[in-house]
Amino acid sequence: MKAQLAVVPREALAGDTVPAELFGAAVDPAWEPRLRGRRREARDWDQYMAIASQVVGRFHGQFRLERFDYEHPVSLQPLTPRRLRKPYQTSVAYAEWGPVDAPVLLCCGGVANVAMRFNYLAADLADRFRVICMDWLGRGRSGWLADEGDYSLATYAEQLRQMILHLGGRPVAMLGSSMGGSASIELIARNPGLVERLILNDVGPHIPARRRKRRAETIARHYVFRTPSELLRKVGASHKNDGPLADDIRFNLTFHQTRWSDDEGGRIYRHDVRALQAYRRDAARSLQQWRQWQHVSCPILLIHGLLSDALLPPTIERMQRGKPITVMHVPDTGHTPLLADRHQTAFIRDWLLGSQRAAGRWSVLHAPPREAFPGTPVPFAPASALRV
Repeated sequence: MKAQLAVVPREALAGDTVPAELFGAAVDPAWEPRLRGRRREARDWDQYMAIASQVVGRFHGQFRLERFDYEHPVSLQPLTPRRLRKPYQTSVAYAEWGPVDAPVLLCCGGVANVAMRFNYLAADLADRFRVICMDWLGRGRSGWLADEGDYSLATYAEQLRQMILHLGGRPVAMLGSSMGGSASIELIARNPGLVERLILNDVGPHIPARRRKRRAETIARHYVFRTPSELLRKVGASHKNDGPLADDIRFNLTFHQTRWSDDEGGRIYRHDVRALQAYRRDAARSLQQWRQWQHVSCPILLIHGLLSDALLPPTIERMQRGKPITVMHVPDTGHTPLLADRHQTAFIRDWLLGSQRAAGRWSVLHAPPREAFPGTPVPFAPASALRV
């Protein structure tokens, strides 16, 4: 009797499906991590802002809000009529932590992230590094581009290039989460001398189309949060991928990722919806960057959420062929760990410093929860810090 051959569909080999044989178990889209500690409830916006003052106040005075003028080139304006194309400038916002003469770590988030997502990581590393946390064009406190077609992966790679030149032009360490990692790979392929160490947060040269489409449909629309409970439920507790986090860390996300709108009568996302609609258009197909990946030769730390549906084991295995990559697995976590856990930030610090304690392949277990409001008395942010 002949043994039957197990045939794996081509889509599975490419990573466009999540077969149990390759992944270990199917991803449950309804999965949500356990919330650590007590959940804060805000009955109205006054109470919400009082809690925000405590959470945001933890970092008040530890960083500097800075800007530079990004110039958008004609070559990245594909949908603008040729006769109307010309270079134009828009402002890029970033938070700067640590000494100005320290080695630079440039952090950039995912398609809908803002710079303040990295607050906990930056605070932990600011004693040894100049940590730059950047808002993408069309997100956070950065300016918007003139046309939806101007938002593209090539644009974000160009934004990174101009950011590094603004910081002095010397090679930097780069940390990219999701789309930030994709833009970093694109940047290195075009300008290999600008990045000396690369941290990829749950992203590789291939992201399955199915995963991208699902994410795009969720974010490419306008939301108005008219009550704190609605905001905390959507932006906070519904973050299924960040891992088991304390409520104050999730609250930090809800505040910085949204802003108050008098016209709408509620809080809205700090982003240009056109940027996310441009992503939705691009997300109709898988992201393939294997050609660009061949140009990445600097030291690499790959962070992998063990429940991720974006960075699959076949992708990790292919990434490691011919490249000495350090892999940090994060349990109970999906796509793009938030990197607020002290064990995770300690591992990243050791890797950046070249310690052999952060080499090879590791699973980094979760640290005990942080003290919600360290110091006495409880630190509060002034009203001026809550209006920006």
